[in-house]
Amino acid sequence: MRIGELSRRTGVPVPTVKYYVREGLLPPGQLTSPNQASYDETHERRLRLIRALLDVGGLKVAAIREVLAAVDDPARSVHDVLGEATNSIITRYGEEADDEAVAARAEVDALMARRGWQVDPDNPAADALAAALAALGRLGHGGFARVLDDYADAAQTVARADLGYVAGRAAMDDLVESVVIGTVLGDAVFIALRRLAQVDESARIYGAGKAPR
Repeated sequence: MRIGELSRRTGVPVPTVKYYVREGLLPPGQLTSPNQASYDETHERRLRLIRALLDVGGLKVAAIREVLAAVDDPARSVHDVLGEATNSIITRYGEEADDEAVAARAEVDALMARRGWQVDPDNPAADALAAALAALGRLGHGGFARVLDDYADAAQTVARADLGYVAGRAAMDDLVESVVIGTVLGDAVFIALRRLAQVDESARIYGAGKAPR
């Protein structure tokens, strides 16, 4: 297909497609003449992945380049590639050195140890969890750590569902796209479900059976 058709299929403007090629995110098309190139379904799939990483994942071009380099590296395992993708879309937090930060980090390390989670202690998600717990501690809610295992139980169930869905994808591009979209939009789904469950639980405990709006 010509670049115009690739643009129509994906909804990405031609100048943007050319920009992705210049930046090394999208492989160049097969030259059919000095001024014409042909593109195929692999370009279309890659272009959709770039847009998912950009629009849904919120990644910068530099981060997208790193993820795509992992996708294209035959020496990288699926686990490594998925880790590269998920780590790229996690917000990094600055390190604090107060008592709450130290306690929160210890709580996170203990949680991962007792659950036997095969996660690097320096994983960005561990840092994000520690930052959240430290913030709770500074607000006088350090006791929230008592329900951390309940949260972890729910997260493990959701993670199994996530990876079960992803396992049905064949191509590596599809796998990464599924993880990015599933993580970002899946977070939105999970948050909405949590809110609904909280309303229901509140009605049962405090509302004498009346469901609040």
